[in-house]
Amino acid sequence: MSRPLHRGVLGGGQFSANSHDSWDDDSQMKDKAEKNDVDRKSTIADHTYLSIRQPFWFLFTDNSSSKHGLLENGFISDPFGPAVLRNRHKFTLLLLRFSLLVIVIIALTGSFWWTISITTSYRGHIYRGYRRLQQQLVSDLVDVGKISLGSTRLKELEYCSPESENYVPCFNASENLALGISDGQEYDRHCGPGSRQNCLVLPPVKYKIPLRWPWGRDLIWVANINITAQEVRSSGSLTKRMMMYDEDQISFRSASPGYDDMEDYAHQIAEMIGLRNESNFIQSGVRTILDIGCGYGNLGAHLISSELLTMCIANYEASGSQVQLTLERGLPAMLSSFTSKQLPYPSLSFDMIHCAGCGIDWDQKDGILLVEVDRVLRPGGYFVWTSQLTSSQQYLRKKENQKEWNFVHAFAKNLCWEMLSQQVDTVVWKKTSKRSCYSARKSSSGPSLCSRGHDVESPYYRSLQGCIGGTQSQRWIPIEERTKWPDRAKLNSKELAIHGLNSDDFAEDTLSWNSAVRNYWSLLSPVIFSDHPKRPGDEDPSPPFNMVRNVLDVNAHFGGFNAALLEAKKSVWVMNVIPTTGNNHLPLILDRGFVGVLHDWCEAFPTYPRTYDLVHGVGLLLLEFGEKQRCEMLDVFIEIDRILRPEGWVVLQDTAPLIEFARTLTTRLKWEARVVEIENNSDERLLICQKSFVKRQTM
Repeated sequence: MSRPLHRGVLGGGQFSANSHDSWDDDSQMKDKAEKNDVDRKSTIADHTYLSIRQPFWFLFTDNSSSKHGLLENGFISDPFGPAVLRNRHKFTLLLLRFSLLVIVIIALTGSFWWTISITTSYRGHIYRGYRRLQQQLVSDLVDVGKISLGSTRLKELEYCSPESENYVPCFNASENLALGISDGQEYDRHCGPGSRQNCLVLPPVKYKIPLRWPWGRDLIWVANINITAQEVRSSGSLTKRMMMYDEDQISFRSASPGYDDMEDYAHQIAEMIGLRNESNFIQSGVRTILDIGCGYGNLGAHLISSELLTMCIANYEASGSQVQLTLERGLPAMLSSFTSKQLPYPSLSFDMIHCAGCGIDWDQKDGILLVEVDRVLRPGGYFVWTSQLTSSQQYLRKKENQKEWNFVHAFAKNLCWEMLSQQVDTVVWKKTSKRSCYSARKSSSGPSLCSRGHDVESPYYRSLQGCIGGTQSQRWIPIEERTKWPDRAKLNSKELAIHGLNSDDFAEDTLSWNSAVRNYWSLLSPVIFSDHPKRPGDEDPSPPFNMVRNVLDVNAHFGGFNAALLEAKKSVWVMNVIPTTGNNHLPLILDRGFVGVLHDWCEAFPTYPRTYDLVHGVGLLLLEFGEKQRCEMLDVFIEIDRILRPEGWVVLQDTAPLIEFARTLTTRLKWEARVVEIENNSDERLLICQKSFVKRQTM
C-alpha cells in the first residue's frame, strides 16, 4: 500500500497549500478595508505566523476565533494568553481529527486508482476468472448473511409431532367446518396462511422402505399407510376380493395365477367399446385414463402392462386413503375433490374417464359434475360408469334410483354423448367427435357452449362452470385421429404448431434431455454418496436398474424429462407439474400422452407424505425466487421433504448462486447434498440430494 499512500500524501500537500493562499487573500482585503496605520510588514509577518499554525482555520468557523485574531484596533492579541492557549488546545484536537479523516480519504482514493491500474494491466487474466469469482462471492455473501442472522437461523429443523405423520396441508374438513365452509366444500382444498408446518414429518415407527418395482405394486407394508383391517374389509366387493390383509403387509392378487376378476372387468369394458380386449385400447386412441374414486388403484395396476396410464383422483381421507395406498403401490394418484371446483387440468386432457362405485351423485347441482367430466374428456373419448344404480333390478326397486338414472341418461344425451352399451352394472358413453352436434341440439336443450372468456386452459381450482368447454380449442382432435402411442409422445409438426413450437426446437429439447437422463442415472449411484451407509442386507443396485418408480417433475416445461426416461426404458412414471407462475405447457404435456397438473409451489402439493422416490426440477428456483419472491425457499424445501420418501432423491438444476443458497438449506433438512458442475455450462449447477431415513423413537 506504499504506492497509493504516497500518491495520497502528495494530493493532501497540494490541498493544504491552496488553503493557505485563500486565507492570506482574505486577510489582506480585511487589512485594506479597515485602513489601519499599523506597519504593513509587521502585520503580514504575524499573519503568516497564524496561517502556519492554523492552516485549516477557515473550515472551522467559531465565534471565539476573534479572541486570537486581529483586534478592533488592528493589533494581534497575545498568542500566549490563557484563553488563547485553551482555544489552541481545542483547535488542535479538531485539527488532528480532520487530518486523520483526510488521510483516510486520500489513502482510499489512492488504493482505488492503484486497483484500476492493476486491473488494466491484467485484464485478460481477471476476465477469465471473473465468473467463478463472482459466483463464489455471491455464495460467500449468502453464507455470511446467514451467519450474521444468528445461530438460530442455521440450526436444523425440528421434527413434527407423531400426529402429523400423515398430515396433508390444505385438507382439513373439521377446520373448514369451523370456518363456516359446508355443503360438501369442506372436503375441498383450502390453503390458508396457517396450513404449512415449519417442521419435518417423520415416518411411522414401523415404516419400511417399499419393495422395488414391480414387486411393490402387489405387496405393501401396512405400517407405511394409515389403514386398518376393518377399513380393508369394508371396501367395495371387487376391491376386497383383490386384497389380502396380513399382520404387517397387504398383498394384491392381480399377479396371482388364475385370479382374473380385474382382467375380466377390463375385458368387458373393451368389448363394450367394440374392441377385442384391453390390449387394443392403444389402437383405438386410448392412452390416458382418469379414474375417479379409484379404490386402491386396481384398474391402473392391471392396465399398466398394456402401456395405459391411469391417474387416480379421490377426496382426502384421514385414514384408509385410496390415494395414499395407490401411490404406495407405485401408481399415479393425487388428491382432488370432485364437488365445487374444477380439476387442475386443462380441457380435453384424458382419453377415458372411469367411475366405479365412486360415490358421486351425478344428478346433483343440475348435472354440473357431468359437465366437468365432459370438459376434461377428449373428443371421441369414453366415460365408463359402474354402479348398482345402472342395474335393472336395482332401479326398479327404488324410485329415487330410477329418477337419478333417468336424469343421467337424458343429460348425457344433451352433452352429445352416445351410449354405446350397458352390461350388468356398467354403462359406456362416447363423447362426440363433431362440434356440429351441439348446434344440432334442440334450443334450450342442455348446457350452452362456453365463450372464449370462460373457456381457459389454466383452470387452477376455479369454480365449476355450467357451460360446455373446449369446443373452440385448436386441440379439439378426436382420439381416433391422434398419433397412436408411443409415437404420440413425439408429436408431429402439425400438433407442435398448435402449441406454438417448431420441429427443430422440439428435437433439440429431446436430445438434451436424453443426454441429461444418462448423466442423472450415473449421478444417482452410491459412488457420489459413498459415505451413506447401505441398508443391512440390501445392496444398492447399479444404475439404471429400478432405482426409482414415482417421479415428481416440479417444473416440467415440455415434458422432456418424462419422454427421455421412457426412451431410456426406465420403469417409472412422472407427475409433470407446471407452476402457475410460468408458461402453461400442460396441454402440450397431456397431448403427448403423459399426466400432469397445474400447481402453485407457494402452496402444499395435493398428496400424502412419503409418496415420491425422486423430485426433479430445472429452473424452478429461478422462476419462483429469481426476481419476485412470493414465499420463502425454505418453505418449498420443507414441502419437498414432506412428499419425498425416506432415502429418496432430489435433483435440481439452476443458476449457481441459487443452487449454492439451496445447498445451505439442505443442512437444515438433514439431507445429504452434493453440488455438481455441468459440463460446458459455467452459469448453472446441479444439486443432488438424498433424504435420510430417520426413524421415530418408540416411547
